[in-house]
Amino acid sequence: MTHESADDRLAAQLAPGLALLAAVGETGHVTRAAELLGVPQPTASRRLAALADLVGAPLVLPSGRGIRLTGAGRTLAGASTRALATVAAAVRQVREEIDPDTGRVVLGFLHLLGRSLVPSLIRGFRVRHPGIRFTLAQGSRQDMLRAVHDGEIDLAFVAPMPLDDPDLVSRPLADQELVLSVPRSHRFAARARVRAGELEGEELVTLEHGYGLRQITDDLCAAAGFEPRIAFEGQESETVRGLVAAGLGVAILPRARSTSSVVEIPLEPAVFRTIGASWSAGERLTPAARVFRDHVCSGETKLGQGFRPPAPDWGS
Repeated sequence: MTHESADDRLAAQLAPGLALLAAVGETGHVTRAAELLGVPQPTASRRLAALADLVGAPLVLPSGRGIRLTGAGRTLAGASTRALATVAAAVRQVREEIDPDTGRVVLGFLHLLGRSLVPSLIRGFRVRHPGIRFTLAQGSRQDMLRAVHDGEIDLAFVAPMPLDDPDLVSRPLADQELVLSVPRSHRFAARARVRAGELEGEELVTLEHGYGLRQITDDLCAAAGFEPRIAFEGQESETVRGLVAAGLGVAILPRARSTSSVVEIPLEPAVFRTIGASWSAGERLTPAARVFRDHVCSGETKLGQGFRPPAPDWGS
């Protein structure tokens, strides 16, 4: 028997206990792990002992009122979690192949898109597919694209679109105007338009690196020939808008509405960002996710307030 075939045989013997080992790693307690799996606690304890006998080394040790994994246990638990996630994804795809209208879509998007664009797109979709459920994830452009790469989410709405990534496919959904937001007391507040070059020396409030708006802001300043003077960096656009309202700087943000404390001024020339849908290349999407992708990319969906169809010469 070769060494490789011996490992294969041991892996097959360990497979029935992988869910238990992953649950123990998650909970740090046999009783809680047993409850998660719906098995009696004595049964779970016997299975753990059997797994240790198969491996030839202890997998857990007492730790206070619970247990902790040994080095061997942590290695196997980590592999168990990954393997179970792969199996769960396959089960989900098989179930949806049988009945795609009862599937689930894991959708990621930038925070501000949750105001109107995402609800508008989902509302129209649910009229035709009321049985499909959604799991929603929000974060930075960088985080959303990483999650698509890792298979954690099916589809991401981001801007700018990752046109240079061969592992992703992207399609434009909508254009959104970006404006300069300033405190009402600012010298630009009464202006009809502002050129990007006039922001040199201004204290800018912006998002952290990894967010699409930060990339756009940096690119605009670079094209105007200066390096931005960043006063504050945040993780959420409403926080940025609040700092502008407090007089702590100016910001380039999607158009919302002028208020008593913040004035929005169009840029000259006008600046729009294209919101795109991105997903993994190949056929990794589940049937439910494919149906939703086709819906949002059809160009026939209603867009939320502040969005318009993408420019017809996109990609040319």
